Amino acid sequence: MKFPRSNKRRAFTLVEVLIGAAVFVVVAVAAYNAFVSLFQLIHLNQERVLAIDLAEERFEIARNMPYANIGVQGSIPVGSIPHSVTLVRGGISFTVITTVRNIDLPFDGTIGGTPNDLSPADNKLVQIEVDCGSCRNFQPIILTGQVAPKNLETASTNGALFIRVFDANGQPVQGANVHVENVATTTTIAIDDTTDVNGMLQLVDVPPGNNAYRITVSKAGYSTDRTYSTTDVANPKPTKPDATVVLQQVTQVSFAIDKLSAIHVQSVTPTCAPVGNFAFHMTGSKLIGENIAKYSSDKTTDANGNLVLNGMEWDSYSILPKDLTRYLTGINPLNPVAVNPDSSVNIQLITVPQNSNALLVTVRDSATNLPLPDATVRVTASGYDKTLVTGHGFLSQTDWSGGSGQEDYIDNTKYFVDNGNVDTSNAGDITLGTVFGQYNSSGSLESSTFDTGSASNFYSLIWSPTDQLAPIGADAVRLQIASNATITPTTTWSFIGPDGTGSSYYNVSNSTINSVHNGDQFLRYKLYLATASTTLSPNVSEISFTYSSACVPPGQVIFTGLPAGTYTVTVSKSGYATNTVAAAVDNDWQEEQVILGP
Repeated sequence: MKFPRSNKRRAFTLVEVLIGAAVFVVVAVAAYNAFVSLFQLIHLNQERVLAIDLAEERFEIARNMPYANIGVQGSIPVGSIPHSVTLVRGGISFTVITTVRNIDLPFDGTIGGTPNDLSPADNKLVQIEVDCGSCRNFQPIILTGQVAPKNLETASTNGALFIRVFDANGQPVQGANVHVENVATTTTIAIDDTTDVNGMLQLVDVPPGNNAYRITVSKAGYSTDRTYSTTDVANPKPTKPDATVVLQQVTQVSFAIDKLSAIHVQSVTPTCAPVGNFAFHMTGSKLIGENIAKYSSDKTTDANGNLVLNGMEWDSYSILPKDLTRYLTGINPLNPVAVNPDSSVNIQLITVPQNSNALLVTVRDSATNLPLPDATVRVTASGYDKTLVTGHGFLSQTDWSGGSGQEDYIDNTKYFVDNGNVDTSNAGDITLGTVFGQYNSSGSLESSTFDTGSASNFYSLIWSPTDQLAPIGADAVRLQIASNATITPTTTWSFIGPDGTGSSYYNVSNSTINSVHNGDQFLRYKLYLATASTTLSPNVSEISFTYSSACVPPGQVIFTGLPAGTYTVTVSKSGYATNTVAAAVDNDWQEEQVILGP
């Protein structure tokens, strides 16, 4: 028995169809990209061939011109060739830039050399540059050659202008852009060129003129240097006047440019808290004229106390406060702030609220010019005598009338807690409290938490008045200190005295704080009062401590609240000779720099 043969065949699955389609797409895309790349390469080669032909054509046109006409319009040497022209070849627009320069060949001497060549324009160097802005991946075609005159030389009626460009280290700057234009002659001349590998641009056969040529030198990412007019009423005596070219002589003008830098300014308090919108004036030391700074500008930090100044030239910058509400109590680094090329410099302005006239004293070492920390500065005048130490900030409290309950020292009239036996109601004084008109025999008060802003070293604990009445008895005023590197809601405060234990007390004002606290950021004091007489009480009107931290600049101290007048400033430090200067205080803020030598 025979069965019929089946005509059914196995079909492709969907997965197989998708895989096959994907393989086809990959192959097709690769083939298409290869075709496109090949077409682009052929097109690029065609463009380059057209550009080369055009460059040769323009060069041959220059060579066949009369020698006197070989030059660029409005340039040196002057001629009939336009500096830049757009030409179309093969339907493509090309930009042709022509540069012509006189060449002083050494075979007959050089201008200003030995022998002195009185006809230095021996040959002309012609450079043709062809570029295509609409062409993809097109590299400019540059063709350079020399053209010589047919006749013998005659004595030149012009001079030469050599322009030298170097950086902050005196090294030549290659590829610097030089713009030269005449400003005092009837002939219109404007030249844009670049310096060679030696940082030089030599212009030969330049028409003479007194202060006739204004020169500007620049480079991308670099500072700019230039000459200035001598007739400008705002700068009548420029340090670098427009160049003068003299008959058959070489005028050389040098310029210094280098990479630009950034300055980051931050205005803060002595405890590193940001101070917003602080106004100041910044002046550079480079001059463009008599007492005229190249850089001079008013600046203000933002609401967070920050200011970024990009594109700053290497220089030394001095900063003066212009703020109407705060003094400048320190600058880190010190005035003037040196900014090197291609660098980023951080400047910290430490400020405090204004309080009458202020005198900032900066102490430097005579050999290194670096700031001197731990120098003792005493400022005296009739009715005034105060001593501070450079590099030491201080925090103080002079009023406790706001009462207790303040954890952190924010309100300067409050404190943390007392034992109920002291009286703080009289602003500016702490005394023992009274019961039925009799003073308590003892009492204590614990301060709020002082924040120095960063890890600190602590130096002196000071209070006033320093002496109490004899009937009150010995140790009427004693203090202890507690400190921590960090604080949390569960932080404990262990109060200790000068020997580092809880059984000792600071009982003499201006005592040295135990070094065990160094490296901590947060500090509290605890005050103990006692009396041997129920009719008398000790009193304390100020408690302060000195410290150094990241926001206390070394080598500087500020004296505030000074009446106008002349003050004697005496600066001393171990190992250095004492220096005494007179400082006339007649402004809201001024700085006095004192140099100490061994």
